[in-house]
Amino acid sequence: MITGRQLRAARALMGWEQAELARRARVAIGTIRRMESFERQIGSRTSTLSQVLSTLERAGIEFLNSGSPGVRLHPVAPAERRKKASGLAP
Repeated sequence: MITGRQLRAARALMGWEQAELARRARVAIGTIRRMESFERQIGSRTSTLSQVLSTLERAGIEFLNSGSPGVRLHPVAPAERRKKASGLAP
């Protein structure tokens, strides 16, 4: 379960605007806006949400759900994070 707040926090940790996340995830900016507007679990097509989440995870974001929902940025070297975000690293 991912909430709109978690998505906003993840994007903020990356320093990305909504347009940047939309571009990287290859979804419409309106989709990102709608996903972030959910106070609780994001109601969206599973494939679209997966696309957005995997984009953030490749960039180094980890979504936390045990106990209380949250996000954190993995301590990945900047060069490795760029590779993952661009899809060049496994």
